Amino acid sequence: MQLMPLPQCQLQCGRFTLDLSQPQMMGILNVTPDSFSDGGQHHQKDLAIQHALQMIEEGASIIDIGGESTRPNASPVELEEEIQRVIPVVEALSNYGVIISIDTSQPEVIRAAVQAGAHIWNDVRALTRPQALETAAELNIPVVLMHMRGEPTNMNQLDQYQDVTEDVIHELQQRLNQAIEVGVSKENIIIDPGFGFAKNAQQNFQLLNEFWKLNRMGYPILSGLSRKRFIGEALNGIPAQERAVGSVIGHLLSIQQGASIVRVHDVKATNDAIKVWNAMRLAQ
Repeated sequence: MQLMPLPQCQLQCGRFTLDLSQPQMMGILNVTPDSFSDGGQHHQKDLAIQHALQMIEEGASIIDIGGESTRPNASPVELEEEIQRVIPVVEALSNYGVIISIDTSQPEVIRAAVQAGAHIWNDVRALTRPQALETAAELNIPVVLMHMRGEPTNMNQLDQYQDVTEDVIHELQQRLNQAIEVGVSKENIIIDPGFGFAKNAQQNFQLLNEFWKLNRMGYPILSGLSRKRFIGEALNGIPAQERAVGSVIGHLLSIQQGASIVRVHDVKATNDAIKVWNAMRLAQ
């Protein structure tokens, strides 16, 4: 592990500007019946809005809305169903002055979401779906490119790496090159090493220990390890809802190594940790 400064840059998100020289929290809002940690809890629109407002109050600067679970072995969702889950929540939240991110791989979903008021495309498949690259270039919005191999249905069988960190960097770079070639603006790109996606527990911890190496790619970095299975494995297999402390530690270690954005379930706990870390830094 090596300490790294956060980048001195800002991300333009519609009418909002996100300061990436400070840690930013992306609060997770799953409007799905089957997500691994909180599936079904915020499936109804009113409950989803209520939870989002609570996360904003606790310090989230971004709300990440997902209408399709990407947990291991998750079933795909029909396009219309995903749109029906996501868009009403986007429309409601667009009145609250928060940056809205959409966790989707479907170009049609992000188009509809941007029309409804969304700002960021968070794609676990790194724009590999048909027309995804072109859509990202055309919409000209920030996009999170995450590392994954295969699909959620088979990714756990695809965790063969020579050196997980170097392989992730190499494979992400290939996606970046394709995105830039098609016309995605460099200023709009955020990278995510994809904790828990086609990686076993040991590989995830190696990636966390060597997270600082991602800085050499020259893009802002997002870390999303909240409540993931490898955190649970380090804690004697405790269930997802009890992994808050482990997740906070993992995110703080990511921030210390250069992550500008952390994608979290436990917003208040993460915010408390960041405040203590900031207080320590200011005392130097």
